[in-house]
Amino acid sequence: MKNIKLVATDMDGTLLNSKGELNPAIYPILATLKAHGIRFVAASGRQYFNLQKQFEPVKDDVIFVAENGSYVVYQNQELYVQPLQREIVDSLILTSRPIPNAYPIFCGKKKAYVENTEPAFWAQLTKYFERYEVVENLLEVADDECLKVSICDLDGSAANSYPHFKAWKDEIKVKVSAGIWLDLSHNLANKGKAMNVLQQLHGISAAETMVFGDYLNDLEMMQQAYFSYAMDNAHPDIKQAARFRAESNDENGVAKVLEQLIVELAMVKN
Repeated sequence: MKNIKLVATDMDGTLLNSKGELNPAIYPILATLKAHGIRFVAASGRQYFNLQKQFEPVKDDVIFVAENGSYVVYQNQELYVQPLQREIVDSLILTSRPIPNAYPIFCGKKKAYVENTEPAFWAQLTKYFERYEVVENLLEVADDECLKVSICDLDGSAANSYPHFKAWKDEIKVKVSAGIWLDLSHNLANKGKAMNVLQQLHGISAAETMVFGDYLNDLEMMQQAYFSYAMDNAHPDIKQAARFRAESNDENGVAKVLEQLIVELAMVKN
């Protein structure tokens, strides 16, 4: 691990505990990684503004891969943007409307847009999105790029909404990203592509990259790093794709591996 130059971690189910909390113990770890010249990436399906708030004390030291890889930002500078074509966005929204207990979200660069304020859905929206607006019709949203369409499916995305969108798999990325979330994005928008952009930008190889994840939207990211870690609580497909295992998110598995990395770096330095 002594040659690591890039570390990326998913958030929910990975760096955050099961209550969605970030352990403050990560801050000194990030400071030490920075001192060793290692870049740190927060890679998530969450909105950029929500991620930025999570890391407020160290936000200028974090590269944000937001909206499942369709938006990459560092120190307020856009490094990669891959929006969906508008005609596809409208078709996805129309497809989502008849699905029971499924609520579409137009995930724009400026904010998220929704049509519904049903309490159970609203609780999920405000958990993952920092900037949002209720509109009468998502098809009429203008003056913003759509980074992805998310479906909050309160009946379970894999069984309830995914079947309605699987026919789109050749045109766009269709990802069950959590139990009640389905993410629909451009084919070139995923966490793996975002990691490749960062690797190319900074001249970093897969052998010099470490990643952590737990769910299906982390699959491409696992393929961009030799040091790929599946959390102990990860989906079986992620465990199969990863080379290594970390303790669960509730056991601070990411922090423990990074502490081990720091020990190895100190030994090399000495």
